[in-house]
Amino acid sequence: MYIYNVTINIDASVEQKWLEWMQEEHIPKMLNTGKFFEAKMCQVMVEEEMGGVTYAIQYTTENKETLEKYFQENAEKLRQEADKLFSGKYVAFRTELKVVNHVKNFEKS
Repeated sequence: MYIYNVTINIDASVEQKWLEWMQEEHIPKMLNTGKFFEAKMCQVMVEEEMGGVTYAIQYTTENKETLEKYFQENAEKLRQEADKLFSGKYVAFRTELKVVNHVKNFEKS
């Protein structure tokens, strides 16, 4: 299993508009590519010196090959949509993670 993690610092002046867009448009489009089966959005609980608010969005996929297909077939178009709406208002840092161990405590869920 692989996780495509996108950490974004968004300017506070557009944060609410960006949050709505992410939840109503962007994340559904990511899942509709058929490359990811789960998405999780988290607020990073740290004060940034540069200001803004930081979020991490994690998209889970079955394997490296599927993630590579996303990069080849979908990534550029979806990134352009974000730039069109929020250019100059965010900074993104992308990381590919390979899941080494995944344990669930069903008694606590």
